[in-house]
Amino acid sequence: MERVTLRIPKQQIEEVEQMVETGEFPNRSEAIRAAVRDMLNEHDEAAETTNKRTWAKV
Repeated sequence: MERVTLRIPKQQIEEVEQMVETGEFPNRSEAIRAAVRDMLNEHDEAAETTNKRTWAKV
């Protein structure tokens, strides 16, 4: 795994910490990995939708 350093607003990291404290994620890193996975999945789905040919009904 690669290490990445990033800066995010304090409010956002506090929200991530809250998710960790409530047990939604085991730690910050996993929460951020999940967010990146979701972003990449959404991007892939959008690309698939754009590349699909739509046919008009006559």
